[in-house]
Amino acid sequence: MIDLYTWTTPNGRKITIMLEELGIPYTVHTIDIGKDEQFAPSFLKFAPNNRIPAIVDHETGVQMMESGAILQYFAEKTGKLLPTDTKKRWAAIEWLNWQMGGPGPMLGQVHHFSFYNKGKSAYSEERYENEAKRLYGVADRRLAENEFIAGDEYTIADIALFPWFARHDRQNVDFKNFPNVKRWYLTVADRPAVQKGYNIPESDQKMPIPE
Repeated sequence: MIDLYTWTTPNGRKITIMLEELGIPYTVHTIDIGKDEQFAPSFLKFAPNNRIPAIVDHETGVQMMESGAILQYFAEKTGKLLPTDTKKRWAAIEWLNWQMGGPGPMLGQVHHFSFYNKGKSAYSEERYENEAKRLYGVADRRLAENEFIAGDEYTIADIALFPWFARHDRQNVDFKNFPNVKRWYLTVADRPAVQKGYNIPESDQKMPIPE
């Protein structure tokens, strides 16, 4: 059994989508970051960086924080969603790390300055919105030549990226400018495990579906 400590953020949704894709039983423990529950000593035992998500795998005794590491852990444990072919495997890990180092933190800054604190720093809004569009451009060019972000297989790299691009409406990004991203996004959004995992924990944040 897996204990999952999470909230309704892109990083949290990565793990619920992954667990739904794998069909692994898990128990959700909500960590309401709006109430600073991530700073509770009981949570810090699993996540010393004060960030969701975190897991405890009672089968193996592994406890872990950091969404990218957790995705790779479950992929390696189950042998799913991470190719065994050397070239394809490293492509998936490469693009997983691209998401962790690029779209994750940079789009998070767009949310902070352009969505939650709009009008407080024009410089920051311009800087991070431009970086968001650059990153969408990187993905669009990649997806022009590949069905999925790491190649011809759906992998943990897609699971990592999807919840962040699902907030394109908060990032002032129009999918009409990124047709390959839109095609990929709709393909991933159509997966039952993605639809279910996206809504755990339940919230009023519905998955946006572009026309």
